[in-house]
Amino acid sequence: MTRTARAADDASAPPGYGRVMRRILTAVDRFWLDGVVVLLMVGGISEIVTNDDVEGPRPWLIAFVFLWTTPLLFRRRHPVLAPALVFVAVGVQTALWNHSVPYQFFTFAAALISAGMLGMNLITRRQRIAGGALAVATVATVVALDPEGGWTDLISTGAVIGVAWLVGYILRSNANRTAELRERAERLEREREANARAAVAEERTRIAREMHDVVAHSLSVMVVQAEAAEEMIGIDPERARRPLSAVQDTGRAALTELRRMLGVLREIEEGPDLAPQPGLAGLDALVAHVREAGLPVELRVEGEPRPLSPTGDLQAYRIVQEALTNALKHAGPARAHVLVRYEAADLVIEVTDDGRGYDPDTDGGGHGLIGMRERVAVCGGEMSAGRRAQGGFEVMVRLPIGAAVAR
Repeated sequence: MTRTARAADDASAPPGYGRVMRRILTAVDRFWLDGVVVLLMVGGISEIVTNDDVEGPRPWLIAFVFLWTTPLLFRRRHPVLAPALVFVAVGVQTALWNHSVPYQFFTFAAALISAGMLGMNLITRRQRIAGGALAVATVATVVALDPEGGWTDLISTGAVIGVAWLVGYILRSNANRTAELRERAERLEREREANARAAVAEERTRIAREMHDVVAHSLSVMVVQAEAAEEMIGIDPERARRPLSAVQDTGRAALTELRRMLGVLREIEEGPDLAPQPGLAGLDALVAHVREAGLPVELRVEGEPRPLSPTGDLQAYRIVQEALTNALKHAGPARAHVLVRYEAADLVIEVTDDGRGYDPDTDGGGHGLIGMRERVAVCGGEMSAGRRAQGGFEVMVRLPIGAAVAR
């Protein structure tokens, strides 16, 4: 019967049928060997009672049937001791009545089961050797005390017992290998999940940093422009329109950037065209934007410009953007200077202003500086930021060429 047919039968069966069948199958799987042991017990007693060839006191032989079967019922609690006691009982019975064992089929069956258990449950090499030695010694005792026994009986009986031991050993090896593979698969799955969570956390941090830079810069410009418009609206309404127009343009640009980043978050594969990632090529537009917001900025590029990798280009742009945003928010009436210098081994970025300076402890949480340091760390660079001796604030970043420049 196929799995689909069984599922159909379970679906058409009365409620609770599947649960009852699972319990029955579980019980059978757990207790089938107990049933076999009970059959061996009954068969051994019947064999002694009905077989006239068995020599020895039958009450004692019946008692020994219980001695070489009952321990197997406690195999779960004593997986090694139980089969060992079976071999001991068989050996003692043979030593007392040498003709009582060779003619008992059920005794031999119990010995086979016990040999398989020893091969399955023994763990160390010493235990395996001891279990095998016990089984061989029992077989040798039975054959030696049998007046009709010989080398052929020893070899044939020992081979059968050895095969039973080997089957148990193979089953245990396969179970250990399966458990090891399962544990390895679970460990790999846990590692994969941990790596996935770390990647998600890293990506969220990167996107949060991007959103902070975009929102902080845009809102700072909009606040400054709105304040300028408020001051001029009662004096010169026509002039007040220009900063209000700048507020609108800045808001639209910020919305475009946010839509782009939200598109990344939602993994949009098909949809409207999104704005490309900004880079140092957009510094002129950035500087012009900050100038319109009210902060005079001078931009200077030194050295031979080289193409940057997308990551390095974006990080460098964001560093300049955040530094100018901080100057716009905290420097007060001031002028700012941006220097981008291409050296032989490094890309150097310096952003300075001559305003009142910026103190993260008093001027707000300093998330912008934290974001800049994270960006520099991504590229393996160095960063310093602080008040200037002659007044104002300075941010100096040095990015290795190998980390920031495309090769």
